[in-house]
Amino acid sequence: MIVREVEEGEKALYNSHVYHIIQSWEWGEFRKSTGLDLIRFGQFNGNTMVSAYQLTLHPVPFFPQTVGYLPKGPMPDRDLTKALIDIGKEKNIAFVKIEPNVFAREDLRQKILSLGYYPSGKSLFTRYNFLMDLTKTEQNLLLAMHPKTRYNIGIAQKKGVEVYESTKDDDFEIYLKLYFDTTHRQKYFGHTPQYHKLIWKTLMPANMARVLIAKYQGKPLVAWMLFNFKDTLYYPYGGSSNENREVMASNLVAWEAIRLGKKMNLRVFDMWG
Repeated sequence: MIVREVEEGEKALYNSHVYHIIQSWEWGEFRKSTGLDLIRFGQFNGNTMVSAYQLTLHPVPFFPQTVGYLPKGPMPDRDLTKALIDIGKEKNIAFVKIEPNVFAREDLRQKILSLGYYPSGKSLFTRYNFLMDLTKTEQNLLLAMHPKTRYNIGIAQKKGVEVYESTKDDDFEIYLKLYFDTTHRQKYFGHTPQYHKLIWKTLMPANMARVLIAKYQGKPLVAWMLFNFKDTLYYPYGGSSNENREVMASNLVAWEAIRLGKKMNLRVFDMWG
């Protein structure tokens, strides 16, 4: 097995061998735009790529080495493990934290440990996630919901809540305001405005990012940012107003996101955790 860095002209080949947007070429470009070092590697059997992944390198204050982070990559095997060890030596990396894009199973955990990895006390990406099968009909998806959820969707529709999809910068600014209104109201720390702007600047022109906005009587109440990669729609970030909560705008945005995923012929709705 040959392991080497992926070249600029191999973007399409690279993307064909990764399975989560976090590992996509475009996400890597976004991470580089934040100032992080990033390296992409492919594993080749002769001239044929069989696996690919990218990891970011994070500086540590007052420490000469960096820390590598490989989220949502492939299930590690001996070839990937050896490659990471070699990369670590070459790039002066203290350690690499991996969070594979696999289901949590004890047999997989034991397999990872048998390769020489150590359990981490803290996950950086969300440990658990929710996935929805978008190949089901709208009727079956509605029937699978809690009756109260279906009722709330109906309330929003009857109240005249309007939901629209957009890739306009003005609508992105609406999303950004509602996102930070929510972080302040709920007293948690989200990513910085610049982080969101760089995501938008990178993914939106690649047709991989859009916003869904719910308005009531012309007033924005809820906004979600959605990503898409391959057959999956992702809901990573969203925000809402504290006004007119009785019109259930959030429920309608969720339903319209599902409908949008189906319209785009996607198969999975990934809730990000």
